[in-house]
Amino acid sequence: MTTGTMLRCEERPMRSSAVGWDVDRGITGTDQEATLLARIARRDATAFETLYDRYSRAVYSLALRMLGNPQAAQEVAQEIFLHIWRGAGEFIPARGSARSWVLSLAHHRSVDALRRQRVRTVEPLAEGDRSEGGGADVVEQVLRGVEGATVRSALMTLSAEQREAIVLAYYGGYTQQEIANRLKIPLGTVKTRIRDGMQRLRVQLVQEEEGRQ
Repeated sequence: MTTGTMLRCEERPMRSSAVGWDVDRGITGTDQEATLLARIARRDATAFETLYDRYSRAVYSLALRMLGNPQAAQEVAQEIFLHIWRGAGEFIPARGSARSWVLSLAHHRSVDALRRQRVRTVEPLAEGDRSEGGGADVVEQVLRGVEGATVRSALMTLSAEQREAIVLAYYGGYTQQEIANRLKIPLGTVKTRIRDGMQRLRVQLVQEEEGRQ
């Protein structure tokens, strides 16, 4: 996929001056990316190409890990960047960084693709698997596809129950109701495990980030 091919399918965009003006003005990387999205919302093709160059590999890699199919991952990546081109105005800087917004969009689109195609990155939990350790095997299989050693390490600090729920929901593409059905536990229990696990995961990731500074 090329940005030129994508943009030719849309209305003719305006082009700005030099891409590097944000850096020259001393704007931080985070602020620069937010500025890029603001310019994309005004149909600035140069800004779009810059953002595409920065995130196309990460977006495709995330989709590929979740879908396990290069062609499907490519199609999802195209959908994501087309959405960014059309809907960059949806980004609200006060709610998080541009990187988080782009990768969150990639995650949600990949999950949607999983549910549409019923493609799974893990085998469904068969009846009786939990008593035979099958649930742990599923978690280990999904963890191997999780991006980055830091995230994998942080996930391992969670309880086994929290980790199982989170990886099935966020990396396996299962809905909370599907997780409840497969693990034979109440839906409320699934929600609690995911909520508590995500809170703990955020704390752990912040601590690890601070430890590297």
